[in-house]
Amino acid sequence: MTQGQGLVADVMVEDGTERSTKEAMLRGARCRCPSCGEGRLFSSYLKVVDHCPHCNEAMHHQRADDGPAYLTILIVSHLGAPLLLASFVAWRPSAMTMLLSFGLGSIILSLAMLPVIKGAMVGLQWARRMHGFGGRSSGVGA
Repeated sequence: MTQGQGLVADVMVEDGTERSTKEAMLRGARCRCPSCGEGRLFSSYLKVVDHCPHCNEAMHHQRADDGPAYLTILIVSHLGAPLLLASFVAWRPSAMTMLLSFGLGSIILSLAMLPVIKGAMVGLQWARRMHGFGGRSSGVGA
């Protein structure tokens, strides 16, 4: 892979197998296994399964850590700030109304986006063969 290729390029390794980054990230964002797209990626709200229940792909290698939380905060704040300003200028609601509506909205949006972003990040790591995903896999799509 050359240095100029983008994030969605397919990753080719020595054994000739390719992993589509875009497809793996989309599968992960749907909270499905990035390898087969069938098995569930999470056993609970944010706990990644050790192995895919459908294709037995090992998922314990993932190292999403604080990345999904950081991206979620970044996206929610960049969506909320312009909306906060626009609604204040348009309707002039009370401070308590703004605090309650935008506080509740940001909490709900953050909780909804966090598993999606974490799944996409796990899919990216799987497709790019990061953190132990590069070895021979027992999965179907590897």
